[in-house]
Amino acid sequence: MGSANWYKIDNVAKVFLATVGKRDTRSFRLSCTLKEKIDPELLQQAVLSAIEDRPQVQVRIRRGFFWHYMEDTDLVPTVREEDDRICPLLYMPPKTMLHYQVTYFGNRINLDMFHVLADGTGAIEFLNIIVLDYLKRRYPGELADVTIHSGASAGDLSQDSYRQFFGSKNLSRKSSGTAAYHPGGLKLPYNQLQFFEIGMPTSQVIPRAKELKVSLTSYFGALWMLSIRDEMPPRKRNMPVTLSLPVNLRNYYPSKTARNFFNSVNITHVFDSDITLEELAAEFDAELKNLLSKENMTKQMDNFETMEYVAPVRVVPLFIKQWVVRFFTKKANKKVSMTFSNMGVQKPPAEIGGMIDNYSGFCSTNTIFSTMFGYGDRLTFGVSSAYINTGVVKNFVRYLSESGVDITVSATEVIK
Repeated sequence: MGSANWYKIDNVAKVFLATVGKRDTRSFRLSCTLKEKIDPELLQQAVLSAIEDRPQVQVRIRRGFFWHYMEDTDLVPTVREEDDRICPLLYMPPKTMLHYQVTYFGNRINLDMFHVLADGTGAIEFLNIIVLDYLKRRYPGELADVTIHSGASAGDLSQDSYRQFFGSKNLSRKSSGTAAYHPGGLKLPYNQLQFFEIGMPTSQVIPRAKELKVSLTSYFGALWMLSIRDEMPPRKRNMPVTLSLPVNLRNYYPSKTARNFFNSVNITHVFDSDITLEELAAEFDAELKNLLSKENMTKQMDNFETMEYVAPVRVVPLFIKQWVVRFFTKKANKKVSMTFSNMGVQKPPAEIGGMIDNYSGFCSTNTIFSTMFGYGDRLTFGVSSAYINTGVVKNFVRYLSESGVDITVSATEVIK
């Protein structure tokens, strides 16, 4: 890791740095909603305490001639009431800034983070450290012995696990050359994104997935595919609909890193003949199980095809490298219709569970991106869309409503 105060950037982060834009800011938001209004002063103190626990976030990204690197910074995070867009631009060279921010609104604490610093798993742990510290200050003496620690050392937390577990192996994965259907049409003006939060009781959808004998991921994955299919003009029905699913690699390798350590798997279906939800969900489930086998995960380590192009161009100036990475990322993105990230059931320490109402999250995108969080009897989808047309989201909600699920939907306003 070199000297104590600068860090190399992992390969996946290089892709985020090369492709950051005004619409797809390459940042994500994680939120935790409590059962009471947030006290800003206590939240500020909690954040200052949490960064002592996770100094990995206290960095600024610098540009060298051949590469980017991160160095420690003394910038102090300032908590404020939410007044900006969701998933804002958190990297604006040459501006000196932190690459994450904590805001609040009503009962909700938001953590927006540039994806170069961490993936969802690393960031949710950081958010939970903030929430726990906040509640300790809110209820002094009641939670003294509760901690959130993976038992990881500072070195473990800032480890580049890709390098650790995959060394110099070729991490690229050849995916089929076919461009996927993009369910879009016109994009929103002024680089905007539209955000939808869709909530439902978990107890109403688990029986449906069980009946189909598939996982919840596969059930919803199939629903998203059908929601896209319903927007396809007949002449494009021969194009594949491809869902990209991020996978937490900590489930496969003994890593405790707080940085990026995920892979993406793609599941594809061509709607060239009629198919029922039952059939599609079963096909989705079988394909997902196959892709997630340890053997396959190792073999096709990364869906960023850029990987193999990053290593050979080490001595090429950074702007050329970035052009190469952008080119291959754009090519890879053409093969994906939407991204669906199941963040799983959230498990904060039991002692604070009763004080938390919900978890949710969003990710920036150039197309459509859906996250899914489970907490208690609540499933929450955070959907971000770059398109004016909201058909795909409406179809998804309609499918669930028609199957008897009680749905709540809220959406951000956009400037037309």
